[in-house]
Amino acid sequence: MAFVHILFLTDNFPPEVNAPASRTFEHCREWVKAGHKVTVITCAPNFPKGKVFDGYRNKLWQREKLEGIEVIRVWSYITANEGFVRRILDYQSYMLAAFVASLFVRKVDVIVGTSPQFFTACSAYAVSRTKFRPYIFELRDLWPESIKAVGAMKNERAIRFLEAVEMFLYRKSARVVSVTRSFKDILVRRGIDARKIEVITNGVDISQFKPRAKDPELTAKLGLEGKFVAGYIGTHGLAHGLETLVEAAERLRGTGIVFLFLGDGARKDALKQMAAERKLDNAIFIDSVSKADVARYWSLLDVSVIHLKKTDLFTTVIPSKLFESMGMGLPVLHGVAGESADIVRDEGAGIPFEPENVDELCAALSRLKSNPAELDAFKASCLKGALNYDRTGLALRLMRILEDVAAKKPPNAA
Repeated sequence: MAFVHILFLTDNFPPEVNAPASRTFEHCREWVKAGHKVTVITCAPNFPKGKVFDGYRNKLWQREKLEGIEVIRVWSYITANEGFVRRILDYQSYMLAAFVASLFVRKVDVIVGTSPQFFTACSAYAVSRTKFRPYIFELRDLWPESIKAVGAMKNERAIRFLEAVEMFLYRKSARVVSVTRSFKDILVRRGIDARKIEVITNGVDISQFKPRAKDPELTAKLGLEGKFVAGYIGTHGLAHGLETLVEAAERLRGTGIVFLFLGDGARKDALKQMAAERKLDNAIFIDSVSKADVARYWSLLDVSVIHLKKTDLFTTVIPSKLFESMGMGLPVLHGVAGESADIVRDEGAGIPFEPENVDELCAALSRLKSNPAELDAFKASCLKGALNYDRTGLALRLMRILEDVAAKKPPNAA
């Protein structure tokens, strides 16, 4: 194995705790352990509230080292995870700042740009042209398709332009690394060579996400003694349709079932207001916590609820919290159709239900609350299935792709 210097561009990175930040950090950590050099260019941590975390400043250049990873933080226009125009300015400012910062990173062998939004990949492509090195497009979301799906953008001319840029970036990449097989299938139908598309799903750090007893301090603090806790942990955004969960909480009031919402996002305040108007004493909202504390809150749950709006696009995604739930041994009530629901069924990890179907969600919750034996069977299957998505193994698979690209081996070369 030859030494490789990997330059990774991402606008999310720890101490942020969302899925892109966790995936990137855990992969980069394994590559460093394997003997490679990794430089990450990111921005000041601020997701999702748009407020810079304590201990950081939004300035032109900051440098730190995290578990052997060289981290360069650049200035960007910071805004909360809401408001389409402001978010675009956020993305574009990072794109430009990351490109400039990359000019000062020497002896790079391969560049990776990760989505969900593709402006990071735009920067990665520009860096690759400047440094005469190949770049990889890590595809975490189909963008701009996803912004169309949630109604955030309706200007057809602008959408067509963004789609043209998207296809250009796929074609110019040395590889596309997709997080789902569905994304690969879509790209192949759109004319991208299947041989250059690799699938590396999201996964879970099973050394961190593992079964643990319910945290007694948090249980007492939140009044959860004797309650059956259904939890949603993650971004409260336009795509997640969490109104369905609030409606389920209203229907299940008085049954001993409590909904715990942990996270932030564009719909957080509206969801809290919705629960307050209905005087729900079984819906608890908690702001984002540090990565170190997330597992404490996972421990409070009896089941994990995963949900996205009912739209064709979301049948192609696999929410990363599915694997974290499995690692914790938490049965999943899965309100996402398509590829991810197939994983839930195949691994015996829980019960899929139709997105935005309050009746099905309530029925599944009542069923598991009243059937401890079935709940325990799902827990055992979750733990077994999580081993198939161990982040370390996935990181090493991606590392081999990076090594091949750096060595300029063609796709699917032996």
